[in-house]
Amino acid sequence: MKRISFLMFVLVGVLLKSQVIIGGTVLSSPSVSLEFGSGDKGIILPWVTSTSAVTGAVSGTMVYDITDKKVKYKKSASWVDLSIDTSGVVDTSLQDSQAEESGARVAIGATAGTETTPGILVLSDNNKAMVLPKVASPHLNIINPSAGMMAYDTVSHQLAVFNGTVWSFWKP
Repeated sequence: MKRISFLMFVLVGVLLKSQVIIGGTVLSSPSVSLEFGSGDKGIILPWVTSTSAVTGAVSGTMVYDITDKKVKYKKSASWVDLSIDTSGVVDTSLQDSQAEESGARVAIGATAGTETTPGILVLSDNNKAMVLPKVASPHLNIINPSAGMMAYDTVSHQLAVFNGTVWSFWKP
């Protein structure tokens, strides 16, 4: 039931070409396209078996590569490694028995109805951004993190990424 409610919520947001908040009630800024509420949960990046197998990715695409246990993003024609620690352990049993829906995607934003950029979730606004889930000390408060999970640490003011074994923290 929760899955259907979530899909309906996203669908309504897409059809109305509006801003979307998940797990919250008030957007933090009019410059937000997609925002996640606070709590002890993170967002999980799409898992790929290898970035070399990802076709059609555009600059800015982020994935978690389960082969080398690294978070990567696409920059021009190459993939940039964002991981610090690569000792992660990846349990893919969640997805191993699932068939991939190659055409599945959601676009959010002003041009969502005509968006053709490849990806599972595409934010089509060119003047708004996504806000990650905000979690106080995610390494202490997210009890069972999954590999590829990301959150913004509200205590240390850093991006926190879980590689399957340890949390890495990125500060600009």
